[in-house]
Amino acid sequence: MKTPPRLLPLLEDGLIDEVICQLMSGKEAQVYIVMSGGVRRCAKVFKEANQRSFKQAVQYQEGRSVRNSRRERAMSKKTKYGQKEQESAWLNAEVDALRKLASAGVRVPEPLTFVDGVLLMELITDDEGLTAPRLGDLELTAEVARTYHAQIISEVVRMLCAGLVHGDLSPFNVLIDANGPVIIDLPQAVNASGNNSAHMMLERDVSNMRLFFGRFAPELLETDYGNEIWSLYEDGNLQEDSKLTGSFQQDDTIADLAQLMAVIEAAKDEEEERLARAALALE
Repeated sequence: MKTPPRLLPLLEDGLIDEVICQLMSGKEAQVYIVMSGGVRRCAKVFKEANQRSFKQAVQYQEGRSVRNSRRERAMSKKTKYGQKEQESAWLNAEVDALRKLASAGVRVPEPLTFVDGVLLMELITDDEGLTAPRLGDLELTAEVARTYHAQIISEVVRMLCAGLVHGDLSPFNVLIDANGPVIIDLPQAVNASGNNSAHMMLERDVSNMRLFFGRFAPELLETDYGNEIWSLYEDGNLQEDSKLTGSFQQDDTIADLAQLMAVIEAAKDEEEERLARAALALE
């Protein structure tokens, strides 16, 4: 096929040998199968900011660190340079997330290089060497649904232990290779400890998986792994091998407002007494 303009620099630099075909076109990127070093790879070409339907919502960017203080100041001021740097940071987020998660043992495509808005990475294939299908395109038996669900929950836990939440996990952001689920599409991954929406996003990710797999194994609809996982994480007790039950008891305890106000008043009285003693000492 004719080489897309955005892939020409990689072709000229020898990073890819040939563009075989387009694999998909999504809300934020177009994906191609290419030959690179004699091996079939995947080239994800990110769309320009004004062409993407997925917006760079503030809630996704909260908590992301910027190494260069000048860049951070420019991004906060929304200058032309700052907008350019913000776009660069957004595009690099997926590369950074993939590298971090791959090193943590999460099943994600291996990133190879990132050049001018093009991410060259491992092509995920099935047991016959064909392009791996998306989870959302499959019909599953109840047994396979339970197995895949358990594997994805394990990956979510491993991601959170590495400090990240996917943020947009759905059956169409999961590929199925010979060994099970592989998680893809991570430009919106959020910092679990630095983002106030991380809990909500994690619960939403897990809920999306619950609803999909619940079509084939209805008992999964009764589980609440999202809140259970987050509760363990928040308490500092989440480990990659944490034993999960799928159940979570919400704290329905009604706050004793009278007791709370009494504590506040007592603290105020103590502070007033401290200030009075300090004033006497100065006299």
